[in-house]
Amino acid sequence: MSPLFRPKPVLVVLGAYVGAVSLIAFWPTPVDRPVSGALRRVLNRLHDLGVPPWFDYSFVEFSANVMLFMPIGFLVSMLLRRRLAWLAIVFGATASVAIEAAQWMLLPQRVPSAGDVLANTLGAALGAAIAAIVLSRSTPHRR
Repeated sequence: MSPLFRPKPVLVVLGAYVGAVSLIAFWPTPVDRPVSGALRRVLNRLHDLGVPPWFDYSFVEFSANVMLFMPIGFLVSMLLRRRLAWLAIVFGATASVAIEAAQWMLLPQRVPSAGDVLANTLGAALGAAIAAIVLSRSTPHRR
């Protein structure tokens, strides 16, 4: 196993990343609020230049949620290794449901969303898939 993927460093990075995601998830107001107007203007300009209309604010937000959870799926999979790596997807989905429930119960300015749960779970799954590829290339195969 490569020194980069030893459990302790991966656990440290995962802890720091979960902390950062927690700040984003439990910020009292939507984290995109300060840039939403500018992002809408950029998207409108892109549409004027020929970018398809489906590339809109919802698409960007969904994609951001996918990317936010990809490192979680990757890092949890690296800790669990191949046999249990599927639990990284379960972890991502469970964490996402917990975040959305907490936003619903505790943060009146936040809007919980099943779409966020889907995007976050997809991100965890993509991260787990990337980890599976990395692990398959970094560990010797048994014959």
